[in-house]
Amino acid sequence: MADPVSGLFYYLFDRDGANLKKTLIIGFGNPDREDDGVAWHILRALTVRLGLPSPGSYEDEFPESASIDFAFHLQLTPEMAEEINEYEYVCFVDAHTGNIPEPVRLISVESEFQRSPFTHHLTPQSLVSMCETLYGRKPDSALLSVLGHRFLFSRQLSEETAALVPQAVDLIWEWLKERRILE
Repeated sequence: MADPVSGLFYYLFDRDGANLKKTLIIGFGNPDREDDGVAWHILRALTVRLGLPSPGSYEDEFPESASIDFAFHLQLTPEMAEEINEYEYVCFVDAHTGNIPEPVRLISVESEFQRSPFTHHLTPQSLVSMCETLYGRKPDSALLSVLGHRFLFSRQLSEETAALVPQAVDLIWEWLKERRILE
């Protein structure tokens, strides 16, 4: 059983941001379903731009960086609320299917629990809401979404979506610079 006093200290200490990690870039999607895996390709391209070694497969670990952690998952889960609570900044990266007008878009993520008819579907907004409810704080969060064109059984991106990866990396790069993470 956790000691309530030390738990309160942990909560107050982290709430002030004194013990928070800097940034998490978290991609999610199914890399075996063509463009649904675009997040992994974007994270990989971002590590290259940062001069870090890039993973060869989505099953490999991402390199360590002084100010940025990378993670890739098939989907978001409620347990990740604890993980994102440890960061000052979080950028979610995912594919979209055309219900968003822009082919590449970076938006702020607000804390908003969204109900889903699917038990396996959790949005970044809902995850941030869970984090805020459970820990009394939320990271400054953004969602980068990229238009997926094909969702067949392949680990290769469609040419159309692959062409959007550099623009996506540029948007994340600017987001990082605005928060002085790249200094």
